[in-house]
Amino acid sequence: MAETVTKLPVKQEETPERALATETWRPFETLRREVEQLFDDFGRNFLRLPTRPSLFGFEPLWRREAVRDTAPAIDIAESEKAYELTAELPGMDQKNVEVKVANGNLTIMGEKQEEKEEKKKDYYLHERHFGSFERSFEIPEGVDADKIEANFKKGVLTVTLPKKPEAQKPAKKIEVMAA
Repeated sequence: MAETVTKLPVKQEETPERALATETWRPFETLRREVEQLFDDFGRNFLRLPTRPSLFGFEPLWRREAVRDTAPAIDIAESEKAYELTAELPGMDQKNVEVKVANGNLTIMGEKQEEKEEKKKDYYLHERHFGSFERSFEIPEGVDADKIEANFKKGVLTVTLPKKPEAQKPAKKIEVMAA
């Protein structure tokens, strides 16, 4: 069975200001996790905090999303001919992912919509969750920005940033001599 790979367009934009990376630091989220861990160590169910897991065996979507970051982790690898960024985007479609290049930055954006409905004897659960993310990276020197490609296959986005021919030359070893 042949697998299909969907190529995503990489948009070239020129904007007057350089985009800032959207990495966020969440000190209160870290503090909350540490305090919860302290209570876990003291004794299970000693104190029921509102952010603890539900008693009913299912976790509301808003609570799950509060714990994990909405921006995906991205792996970056370098080879002789290119840089490759890989992002796992489970549950997302190619149409909900956008890759842009502007002013020396590569920006990956996406939007996810999730809906869950559960009907059981004792309860009915219907939740909706909508969220988006944006990650920006400075494009390294020596990358041919006009040849950047993005592919999306089975929930994995792969962005290839090919190096210019002069950047592909192997490093020259310089011998160190005694003075």
